[in-house]
Amino acid sequence: MAMLLGRKVGVTQVYAESGEMLPVTVIQAGPCVVTQVKTTQTDGYNAVQLGFDDVKACRRKKPQIGSAKKANTTPKRFVREMRLADDAKCEYKPGDSITVGVFADDKLVDVIGTSKGKGYAGVMKRHGFGGFPASHGTERKHRSSGSIASFATDRGHSGKLKKGKKMAGHMGNCRVTGKNHELVAIDQDKNIVVVKGTVPGPSGGYCIVRTAKKT
Repeated sequence: MAMLLGRKVGVTQVYAESGEMLPVTVIQAGPCVVTQVKTTQTDGYNAVQLGFDDVKACRRKKPQIGSAKKANTTPKRFVREMRLADDAKCEYKPGDSITVGVFADDKLVDVIGTSKGKGYAGVMKRHGFGGFPASHGTERKHRSSGSIASFATDRGHSGKLKKGKKMAGHMGNCRVTGKNHELVAIDQDKNIVVVKGTVPGPSGGYCIVRTAKKT
């Protein structure tokens, strides 16, 4: 399974060979530098650590600068790991560069990004609650969540608030995985990947592009 780190450039439209107009997202994927290779002997598990987007050394801490120096590269702003199977043999070594060519044989990819943060939101906006009736005695409680805990509704399990209860809170700004995006085009000269559909996060936000796990 291939994986690359990248940045969402934006959304546009392209024409398919059939003449159909497709909404697509343009992603600058790589080139990524292998900053570290982890093995079961040294770290307890197999993984490849990738870095993307150069950053000034003064904006990183000494351990991060030293880790990049071991791989003969500069500190990176966006660093993530790709976990490998315990019996897998890694074909990369620190300092290697990985480009969009790794997706040459793939037709579907998963894109992982951080959704746009929308601040604090109530239950109607965050979870789609219907709210209280507009009449029949409701007074200044139309957008309330209603009862959140009761002995009567869950007899024998105490009256405490249940884990996972839908309530008001921080909306957005969470990890979202868009699955099975059709790979429309690859530009190896410009390190561009074009995928069908929308990708989580704003333009300019970092994302992870990987071979689709479930097709």
